[in-house]
Amino acid sequence: MSPTLVRHQLPNSGPMHCDRPPAPPGSRARTRDWAEIQERMLVPLYEAAYDRLGVGPGTRLLGLGCGSGLALLLAAARGAQVSGVDADESRLELARERLTPDGMPEHTRVVSGGLEAAASGEAAFNVITAFHPVGCVSSVEGLTVSLATAVGLAERGSAVVLGGWGPVERCATAGVLQVARRLAEPSMGFSGWRLSDRDDLEELAERAGLRPDGSGRVSCPFGYADMASAVRGLLSTGLFDAALEAAEQRQVEKELAEALHPYQQADGTVWMANVFRYLIARTR
Repeated sequence: MSPTLVRHQLPNSGPMHCDRPPAPPGSRARTRDWAEIQERMLVPLYEAAYDRLGVGPGTRLLGLGCGSGLALLLAAARGAQVSGVDADESRLELARERLTPDGMPEHTRVVSGGLEAAASGEAAFNVITAFHPVGCVSSVEGLTVSLATAVGLAERGSAVVLGGWGPVERCATAGVLQVARRLAEPSMGFSGWRLSDRDDLEELAERAGLRPDGSGRVSCPFGYADMASAVRGLLSTGLFDAALEAAEQRQVEKELAEALHPYQQADGTVWMANVFRYLIARTR
């Protein structure tokens, strides 16, 4: 792993300022918004799980829903061999730029297509991650199928990490995200996303045939340099896409900014305290 690559790609410690207008869904600019503003908010979740499992040399990690690759990059920085898959080709393209520049070891793989394409044909994976919070995916059934397939590429007893939101009362962003649900409901009814319930991760593990083996909670505050950056960052998550289909973008941005207003500090930054949860499960 090139230490220069890791140093340049790790997120900054302070809020990210971005002065471009919000980008439309599916665009390259939206992917950049995710990578430059929002993705780094979950770094404490990634690091806590990696610390718990001792991820490092000897780890062969498969990231489901790897997005633009930051979680993979952090694992590779610890010496792990990493592979990632994602349905979003735009995010995968950025992940490839981050993880497979000239001179990067061949054991770093970021692929599209079926999960089998991520297998190197050598040793099986011994860690699988699915950090995308449960309740924020369109289909739990689809994630269950992906997990079951991934288990077939892993050693027996391998660790599987599932990520989700913590208790609603400890997630300031929960109230803000209700804007997306309310605006989308006229067209979606009650079929949209929701924040995780207490036992969602355990239920998902059970459905995928996994054995729970510990869990933890992690503080993941969402911090932004200003209101414009906060709006762009949250829109980049995809959680507001249904709302954008049901209402004009200007209305969505206006109501999102109004919901964020209580969290704007005197210096203009926006800060929301959140707790995320992870579950460690084992393949049988």
